[in-house]
Amino acid sequence: MASHIVGYPRMGPKRELKFALESFWDKKSSAEDLKKVAADLRASIWKQMADAGIKHIPSNTFSYYDQVLDTTAMLGAVPPRYGWSGGEIGFDVYFSMARGNASVPAMEMTKWFDTNYHYIVPELGPEVKFSYASHKAVEEFKEAKALGVDTVPVLVGPVSYLLLSKPAKGVEKSFSLLSLIDKILPVYKEVVAELKAAGATWIQFDEPTLVLDLDAHQLEAFTHAYSALESSLAGLNVVIETYFADIPVAAYKTLTSLKGVAGYGFDLVRGTQTLDLIKGGFPLGKYLFAGVVDGRNIWANDLAASLSTLKALEGIVGKDKIVVSTSCSLLHTAVDLVNETKLDKEIKSWLAFAAQKIVEVNALAKALSGHKDEEFFSANAVAQASRKSSPRVTNEAVQKAAAALKSSEHRRATNVSARLDAQQKKLNLPSLPTTTIGSFPQTLELRRVRREYKAKKVSEEEYVKAIKEEINKVVKLQEELDIDVLVHGEPERNDMVEYFGEQLSGFAFTVNGWVQSYGSRCVKPPIIYGDVSRPKPMTVFWSSIAQSFTKRPMKGMLTGPVTILNWSFVRNDQPRFETCYQIALAIKDEVEDLEKAGITVIQIDEAALREGLPLRKSDQAFYLNWAVHSFRITNCGVHDTTQIHTHMCYSHFNDIIHSIIDMDADVITIENSRSDEKLLSVFRDGVKYGAGIGPGVYDIHSPRIPSTEEIADRINKMLAVLESNILWVNPDCGLKTRKYSEVKPALSNMVAAAKLLRTQLASAK
Repeated sequence: MASHIVGYPRMGPKRELKFALESFWDKKSSAEDLKKVAADLRASIWKQMADAGIKHIPSNTFSYYDQVLDTTAMLGAVPPRYGWSGGEIGFDVYFSMARGNASVPAMEMTKWFDTNYHYIVPELGPEVKFSYASHKAVEEFKEAKALGVDTVPVLVGPVSYLLLSKPAKGVEKSFSLLSLIDKILPVYKEVVAELKAAGATWIQFDEPTLVLDLDAHQLEAFTHAYSALESSLAGLNVVIETYFADIPVAAYKTLTSLKGVAGYGFDLVRGTQTLDLIKGGFPLGKYLFAGVVDGRNIWANDLAASLSTLKALEGIVGKDKIVVSTSCSLLHTAVDLVNETKLDKEIKSWLAFAAQKIVEVNALAKALSGHKDEEFFSANAVAQASRKSSPRVTNEAVQKAAAALKSSEHRRATNVSARLDAQQKKLNLPSLPTTTIGSFPQTLELRRVRREYKAKKVSEEEYVKAIKEEINKVVKLQEELDIDVLVHGEPERNDMVEYFGEQLSGFAFTVNGWVQSYGSRCVKPPIIYGDVSRPKPMTVFWSSIAQSFTKRPMKGMLTGPVTILNWSFVRNDQPRFETCYQIALAIKDEVEDLEKAGITVIQIDEAALREGLPLRKSDQAFYLNWAVHSFRITNCGVHDTTQIHTHMCYSHFNDIIHSIIDMDADVITIENSRSDEKLLSVFRDGVKYGAGIGPGVYDIHSPRIPSTEEIADRINKMLAVLESNILWVNPDCGLKTRKYSEVKPALSNMVAAAKLLRTQLASAK
């Protein structure tokens, strides 16, 4: 029985690619050094899958930044501002598109469906001249073949590529991106021809947009594209992969009717209703790539249940036509459980990272073909039973408190307008107040101190002294820059979710459970295995110290319940909203303790609220209801004079703006600059927003330093659609990933721009 992996993590078990990328960007190593690290990682991944017995091993899922950007390079769809004049696209142009450079900004970055992975959004229009400009897919296939591994090259499908794009600046927003399909297909044909010539027998097109709510015109684009590709694909086995949700009925009919396609991949973990579609009819003689092993979570597969599902499907599609697969790319899970030497033994037995999921896929494929590893299945059954019965999972008091939440909407007693008046009397802020989002640069020295404290190489007294000094430095810098509402810079935190999870019950942590978020940025999601509660205050000590260093308002910095949920590996034995309510109660306790300690501005980040939005519209209202409710729970008990901020970043917000308003925060700071100020269009369309709002005035994910004039221009655009008395001036996101040499001039220019506009507003009165 055949086995298949949709895709695999790129960073390496110890983040080898991350460090190689950053060394290259800092000009400490050469392009050849970076390529060598990448080649070694690819070779080890292919060998690992081959040794595990996987038949359909993917290639071209490795990327130096993002697979959609790789496709943009393949198609030669480089925006003119990067000065590309043709030929094979190299690192200079590639990384300029991803990160910007000294003279031009980066392309927009946004969330990949409902994950915490980000992709670089293609900028397209009728004038784009597509050409075959990156041979990466073919080169990696040949590279694997030279190592003795026959792979399945993976390409982002042509229709999904266009649907995930946006009209370039200057192109009408109504421009039909799908009208470009016949312009990009010739490049796809060239790639396919080269892959065939190199000996490929299978090819995988990822078309994940098929799980979205597509109209008839969009579905017709798939029929058209694959009909046009049919003759080029002759002689190849083609599998089209979908993932992340159920596939709608109309999309299922379209997909299973496509010409020249040998098999279809479905996410049967998040797409359980797809099973009913398959049972209702599956094309005769086609392959079913059954995604029964979860590519987005770290829980060990229930092998007995999966085998039962596979046997039922085998009866429908035929014994030789079922391929056991992951539900999606393993990019979204941690790399290898073997590297976790400090995890609790019982909890570890409940888990499977990417390396273990490969073994699970192969074990299921063998069992389906009559070669069941009884010992492996038996150990799995014991672990499943242990998790269900373990007393560490359940806290009855927490469950009772969370269940009681449903009886109230948890709204603050006073409307936001009255609250803002009360807060202004207390805070006395200028018009267009300036602030930052939370974190400041994490220096090597700071990381060393945290690392040594965790390893018990420095005492608690030494650690506290070092963190206090860092906070004082950050406070003094902000005062020198004349920022109005300060932050403490979060020097005690490596990660905004991990920091809180370490202090909440029901969480477990890894040492090397890193997952790529974008580029070289990796996160280490906590594991929520049980009921959540807060044993003691988490941030009050540091926030109080920071406030003691200044007379200006100091923000207490918290991560909101929805973001903690969406940026964790969440238990799958109860509904997600129940876990979220438990986290909300824990954060509520912290908010109220911060207020008692004299902190008058408290930011509760919900950076990932939009990220968790279900992909299908029919599921979205329910999610938004409990997600927004969870946020309100955290701060419903504070006084009117306590100002509640929240922050969101790098997603499309316009379609949920009314839910954002319903959160009832006093101030929201939100990403805006990298997405061509799309956020402002919702206010141009007449949406009234009465709370404070700070659309980001510059992109912190690029090393580029914006000028005062550029920032002032952005603020003026905001003032065209927002009242000056509610507008805040701030960067797009936290400054952790930047250097002080970038942060100081950028913030200085930001404050100067705000002061310039204040003067202009005052003189206009």
